Parts: sequence; C-alpha cells; structure tokens
Amino acid sequence: MEENSTKIRLFDKKNVRTSWNADEEEWYFSVVDVITVLTDSKNPTAYWRKLKQRLIAEGNETVTNCHGLKMPAADGKIRLTDCLNTEQLFRLIQSIPSPKAEPFKLWLAKLGSKRLDEIADPEKAIIRGADFYRAKGYTEGWINQRLQTIEMRKELTDEWKERGIEKEKDYAILTNEMTSLLWKLNHKESQTQRAVKINERI
Repeated sequence: MEENSTKIRLFDKKNVRTSWNADEEEWYFSVVDVITVLTDSKNPTAYWRKLKQRLIAEGNETVTNCHGLKMPAADGKIRLTDCLNTEQLFRLIQSIPSPKAEPFKLWLAKLGSKRLDEIADPEKAIIRGADFYRAKGYTEGWINQRLQTIEMRKELTDEWKERGIEKEKDYAILTNEMTSLLWKLNHKESQTQRAVKINERI
C-alpha cells in the first residue's frame, strides 16, 4: 500500500490523523486518534491495546486487517501507526460504547463523500483549496498563482512518472527547479517569504 502524506482532520476539536490511498481511493484513519475522540480515554494507546487483544481472541477480522502506516506522533517523530479504512472503522466502532459513535459515523461518511466528489469533479477540490487560503488571509492574486503552481506541478509530476522518474530525491530537485522559475527564488526562500507575510498580518 502506498503511503501518502498525513492530513490532520478535526472532530469535536480533536485531531484525527488520516491518509488518502489513491490506488484504493480510500481514507485510512489512526485508530488511536479515533479512540481518543470516542472515549476521551487518558491513555488511548493502552485502551486500543486491550481492545485489540480482546478482538483478536474473538477472531475479529477487523484487527487482523489493520494497516501499519507511518505517521507523525505527538513528539514529532514518524512512527508506525495502526490505521483502518472507513468500512473497517464502522465495524470497530461497534465494539466501542460511546455517545459520540453516531456523530462520528456521519463525519466519516461526509469526509468520504467529499473526497469521492472531488475525484469525480476536480474543480471542487480547486474551490476548496481556494477557500482554505482565503481563510488564512492570502490575497486573491497569491491564491490564483498558488493554484496555478499546484496544477502545473501535478501535470509535471505525471509527465515525470511517464518518463520513469520515481525517486523522491529526483522529485525534490525538479520541484525546486520549477519553484525557482515560477517564484524567482528557491523553495526555501519561498517558504520564508510566506512565513514573513503571515507574521506581517499577525
């Protein structure tokens, strides 16, 4: 399974780490984060460990199909994290008594539906991206340039894949070259410039 970058989603003001698998067109969710949301446990890792042992003893297939994905932990380090897709989570939630179970199921369904809508209609993803940057306080000119850069990078990476470029290092080099041409500065300077703009607004 290809592991993509981790995205943090909020439910009830709590972080839920997620990862989108493009090949399967499935979201994967950190089980420990879901348990934190549903149980308010002070030690969700221990809660999951005990629940996992019980489910294994019962022959529950949800646990045996659990994926280990690399995700950033609270200490910033990348660690293997037990993750389940949406269907598997629905089954797991049945084993966790919680008044938040139904609202969380609706949240899962909405998240999955939104992503599938964006795959069917890419324009929706572009609109959502623009709204995100507006909420951050960026200007319309900056947003348009940013979205054009993202679209151009996608087209280029597709072309690079067709030409046999697969290594992350090669992608990083080519991305930096492209950023330099578009922004007239290297990627590191680009990040610094955006940070300065944010500080100025603050």
